[in-house]
Amino acid sequence: MGDGNQRVAIVTGASAGIGRATALGLADDGFHVVLAGRRKERLDSVVAERPDLEGRLVAIQCDVTQPESVSDLFAGFKQRFSRLDLLFNNAGVGARAVPLEELEVDEWQAVVDTNLTGSFLMARQAMRLMKAQAPKGGRIINNGSVSAHVPRPFSAPYTATKHAVTGLTRSICLDGRSHDICCSQIDIGNALTDMTAGAGDGLEQSDGRIVPEPVMDVANVVNTILVIANMPLNANVPFVTVMANAMPYIGRG
Repeated sequence: MGDGNQRVAIVTGASAGIGRATALGLADDGFHVVLAGRRKERLDSVVAERPDLEGRLVAIQCDVTQPESVSDLFAGFKQRFSRLDLLFNNAGVGARAVPLEELEVDEWQAVVDTNLTGSFLMARQAMRLMKAQAPKGGRIINNGSVSAHVPRPFSAPYTATKHAVTGLTRSICLDGRSHDICCSQIDIGNALTDMTAGAGDGLEQSDGRIVPEPVMDVANVVNTILVIANMPLNANVPFVTVMANAMPYIGRG
């Protein structure tokens, strides 16, 4: 069982991209971090990158779409640590960029299962733990995306789930208030990761053009999360957008 004075976080989708960068950033800031994801070998690779953080990074395999897998994650967590201070609900997927009528139901469902139901399953377990621990309370940060505000072309499953995450965030804010549980949503636009680097010649715009878009260093995302993570539980940032300033978001469409 961990020292009760430790600050402990769980990051889902931690094997790459924003999740990886955030997990390492939290560990550099003094957190003990559980890296959760479907591919254990990729999580182990992230841990192996930073031998200087030995003991602060723990990799636990978890499929956030499966209630049993999420329960197992928290069972393993409680064997190692005495409390949970922060959950970063980051795991997310998209679907093929095709017209809505061409999308298969199983493609839609896969996005809903990961982006929405996965966030719910993780938050449900986190809130149970945060209410029961002493002192009670903690913080949940949901990865919303600028798609929680406006869509890209042919992105109905991703956009719909990110709008729904906003409702989940608001509900957790309200339901957690009397238990010192804060919930925030970070809406990210064009952070440079392996995913955005793979955009190649550009991204489709509302007028059908394929246009290269500006990106920002993912460190800007990590720094924003660290600001929220280090706030006292009597203060919160419910919603924040951090984005590449010149990306076509303001005025999109």
